[in-house]
Amino acid sequence: MTQNWDDLRVFLAVARAESLSRAGQELRMDPATVGRRIARLESSLGAILFAKSPQGYALTEAGERMLEPLEAAEAALNAGQGAVTGTDEGLSGTIRIGAPDGSANFLLPQVCAQIREQNPDLELQILALPRVVNLSKREADMAITVSPPQTGRLTVQKVADYHLHLAAPREIAGEIRNLSDIRDRPVIGYIQDMIFDQELDYLSAIGAKRVDLASNSFSVQLMLMRTRRGIGIAHDFAMPFAPELRLVLRDHVSLTRTFYLVRHASDRGSERLNRFAQALVTGMRAEIARLEDLARQDA
Repeated sequence: MTQNWDDLRVFLAVARAESLSRAGQELRMDPATVGRRIARLESSLGAILFAKSPQGYALTEAGERMLEPLEAAEAALNAGQGAVTGTDEGLSGTIRIGAPDGSANFLLPQVCAQIREQNPDLELQILALPRVVNLSKREADMAITVSPPQTGRLTVQKVADYHLHLAAPREIAGEIRNLSDIRDRPVIGYIQDMIFDQELDYLSAIGAKRVDLASNSFSVQLMLMRTRRGIGIAHDFAMPFAPELRLVLRDHVSLTRTFYLVRHASDRGSERLNRFAQALVTGMRAEIARLEDLARQDA
């Protein structure tokens, strides 16, 4: 049965927003109308497209199967309109990116703000979590990780390497000439039993046996360092945001890690998400390079 494109457009909005109210805002409809349109579409198809819960609307398996071809059709329609009008349709709708708090706090705000400036109809959401984002449950449209996932129907793209070094308050940085000079100083780091990825376990790199001041959030760790409470491992790209600190022992302690962009395999055919992913990767690479260069200049 041929479906009304307006109803399919409502389906896409709800799939992206995972909420009748947020989809209604995008479509300029009240939530009740959006709900009726979804119910009508499900009735005509004879399939349940969304699982409703207090957390919102999540795609069912049937909804997942509809999403990819509909997004491809939407992209084709936008491209056709652009060819006729001579305009390049910008990105629109809602896209949510999940990320560990280091990248969520110090990289994504600048990158996402720039992408949003170029696409004023786009709503971007940054989900900062001290754990791996569950894409299968549609917690986000895509995620930044520090390890490539080993299971699940996911696609993985390397974003960029980034670097980490030991950081200390400026007033004591000159006193730290080798690793033995840090033994009597408080060590700041992750709560050991809450490290969700082994790539974040830095203790062995500095020869420390324990963490004296700990948090599951790197941003909190950086604040502890900034308040002169101790020393710890910091991302080079975060250092321009912490003028109270300096990188120390760069020749003794130097770590390299990698960011990956992870997406659900069913989204591979989405021109919209593909375009955004490319802009995100390009922006993150440039921002990491810019901030790390600033950190090297201050070292």
